[in-house]
Amino acid sequence: MRTYDILVYGAYGYTGKLVSEHAKAAGYQVLLAGRSVAPLEALAATLKLPFRQVDLQDAAGLTAALSEVKLVIHCAGPFSRTAEQMIAACEAAGTHYLDITGELAVIEMLHGRHAAAEKAGIMVMPGVGFDVVPTDCVANRLKAQMPDADALELAFVTIGGGISHGTLTSTIERLGTGGHERRGGKLLDVPMAKHGKWVDFGLKKRFVISIPWGDLCTAWLSTGILNITTYTGGSPKLFPWLKLLPLINPLLRMQWVRNLLQKQVDKKVTGPSSKQNQDGYALVYGRVTNKAGDVLEQRLRVNETYLLTAQTATLIAGKVLAGNVTAGFRTPAMQYGAGLITELEGCIWLE
Repeated sequence: MRTYDILVYGAYGYTGKLVSEHAKAAGYQVLLAGRSVAPLEALAATLKLPFRQVDLQDAAGLTAALSEVKLVIHCAGPFSRTAEQMIAACEAAGTHYLDITGELAVIEMLHGRHAAAEKAGIMVMPGVGFDVVPTDCVANRLKAQMPDADALELAFVTIGGGISHGTLTSTIERLGTGGHERRGGKLLDVPMAKHGKWVDFGLKKRFVISIPWGDLCTAWLSTGILNITTYTGGSPKLFPWLKLLPLINPLLRMQWVRNLLQKQVDKKVTGPSSKQNQDGYALVYGRVTNKAGDVLEQRLRVNETYLLTAQTATLIAGKVLAGNVTAGFRTPAMQYGAGLITELEGCIWLE
């Protein structure tokens, strides 16, 4: 018997707290969880919710906590350090797995657990937040309009808002690792910021640079498009200098450099204010082409990225709890369609 609906792991982190608040407000029975007792107790007292202190290295304890719930929303990053422990425990407990990662290597790893998830009868869906719900929806809407598309570009920019401690920690973890793009269905290693271009997002024009975003896996799986490049906003003045990154990547991979940067993040970064959550927004752009040279574009405006993550994670959790699941690995739009994103107020297609 599952006592609770949702376990939010990493509940006291910036995004975990937002997810917990939204899930409770939606009327679900939420169980908070994480590694450290003190912040869990404080959050539990504020939200008036139960909690379980459990370390990800405690496989038995984690499986026991997951056995109390129907699904987990995993919010503790960097996911490169935490996702394998969580998915293994979910398989053992028979608990559906959702997370908010956009880390490409983690999504690839989770896709590799497809058969094990099917056998366990659970759905595995990474990227149920800003990473990658809006971009996955854009990709699938374009694919529906151009079924023979063989190349896809996805780009996003944030307007206002801010950045959380967890996001920067995950970024530091990936420093010096280079970029990726998908060509002919294969994931290729390429220099970070290999491509740069101006994009008309409808409401604004912005310069974007290529990055190894999670859609290089999720959009490939959900659309079948073989050639994919992903971009985010960047400075056109800085872009030429980014070409020098391969020269300093060995330095960026040094642990003492990462430790130095992490200390600064720990000291100074918490996350966007509530006002920034409400006032900020993001723009998403997609472009597909086929071998005949036809071109189709799609633009989307969504809510501020951290607020959106809490909204989409809660929305998807509700669908899972209602029984809308498929055992194995799924992407958001693969399971729930390209219209998923516009179920949220404030998220609109820019025709």
